[in-house]
Amino acid sequence: MSIVIVDYGAGNVRNVIKAMAYVGLSAKLTQNPTDILSADGIVIPGVGAFKSAMDQINDYQLLKPIQQAAKKGIPILGVCLGMQLLFDSSTEFGQTTGFGLIPGTVEQLPKNTPFKVPQMGWNQNNVSINNVMTSGIKDEYTYFVHSYYAKTEAKYIAASVDYGVIVPSLVIKDNIIGAQFHPEKSGDVGLRVWQAFATLVQEKVASS
Repeated sequence: MSIVIVDYGAGNVRNVIKAMAYVGLSAKLTQNPTDILSADGIVIPGVGAFKSAMDQINDYQLLKPIQQAAKKGIPILGVCLGMQLLFDSSTEFGQTTGFGLIPGTVEQLPKNTPFKVPQMGWNQNNVSINNVMTSGIKDEYTYFVHSYYAKTEAKYIAASVDYGVIVPSLVIKDNIIGAQFHPEKSGDVGLRVWQAFATLVQEKVASS
């Protein structure tokens, strides 16, 4: 299988590559549109701010090939900031347009709750849609580091956590998947997520 990690200068890429390798996924880090469009699966990592990430993606002219890959039905997994980028827009550092692959917006976690912002640490996943991606995280704890969260329709929220507000932890729309938590920092549970993504990619390749 050909798996690519979109290289737009995001942090934490090494840990992503290591975690994927552990479950047998060999991934190529690339900024090449041809690699993205010819991939069997695409991972969009990310640590940082939505606006600066989109600035980088636009500077590298990566938005269009990612959107084209999505239309082709290539499985795409966005992680943490990479998940947030999948949505229409974010209010972080001003209104910024995202990929537009899942309807919704990304907004700051409310400060009028007993919980600290950012959410930093482990939280328990409540699964609302049972599928291959959620089978390994039901009632399990995964690791989060974020100040913003996605607001979207319930039909796209496969799993969520309670942080004074319901935070989508895993979102799915057709071949587009987003994990707000860090699978690469979530131990055995996180490895199940990478393995589930590998299964989806394998199924897509087999059906092509």
